Amino acid sequence: MAVQYDVEGLVVVVAGGTSGLGLSAARELVRQGAKVAIFGRSSQTLANALSQLGDSAIGMAADATESDSAERVIEAAVKAFGRVDALYHVAGGSGRSKGDGPLHEMTDEGWRHTLDLNLSTVVYSNRAAIRQFLRQGGGGAILNMGSVLGWSPSPQYFASHAYAATKAAIIGFSKATASYYAGDNIRVNVIAPALVETPMSKRAVGNDEIMTFIAAKQPLDGGRIGMPGDVDGAALFLLSRQAGFITGQLLAVDGGWTISEGRSAS
Repeated sequence: MAVQYDVEGLVVVVAGGTSGLGLSAARELVRQGAKVAIFGRSSQTLANALSQLGDSAIGMAADATESDSAERVIEAAVKAFGRVDALYHVAGGSGRSKGDGPLHEMTDEGWRHTLDLNLSTVVYSNRAAIRQFLRQGGGGAILNMGSVLGWSPSPQYFASHAYAATKAAIIGFSKATASYYAGDNIRVNVIAPALVETPMSKRAVGNDEIMTFIAAKQPLDGGRIGMPGDVDGAALFLLSRQAGFITGQLLAVDGGWTISEGRSAS
């Protein structure tokens, strides 16, 4: 039986809500009575997501790396639903194809692309949400997507140093903003998954050696890759009214990654 969280009637903007972890959370939010406004780059992916979410959702094809995208989605959410109560920022991804990797191999393009994709997007969406919370009063909640790689590296298989830097920065940024806006009843927290099956994880999922490593590195539930549903419960809790006294916190949903040595296939 699925756990129920106190999200009924909340209006939640999900940056990166058209696929993967974002869409999974959006579906669960809607199922539990929330309204959602989602955005992502692809019009086709957006249409597919909205067909799953029904009348409790609106959406926009928008690129989170553009500084005004979140502002436009929040404006649309306010027009449709009257207010915005929370932001769940999931948008981001790998910069490997652009040159992210071990530092001595990292390209300038890989660094700039990964920084923009994973950190600038968080700054833009959080800024837009906080401006809206301050305008309407009454506080609000922000949940940012981190990664265990932000503080628990895996050098053999996941040596993407720009990505790790951006995810570590999200933790510091979120704690700083949580501290500054706590007096306005605005909560800011971070959720940090390990390897979860999403469009971003195809490289790892298709590599038998990496999956052997994951079976030991994420030993819970028999040793496996995470699924989007594994993250939804923690995300909904931190967005819910039940977490109203929690801010500035980092929660790893990692199958045991950060407490396990793992092993290589060799």
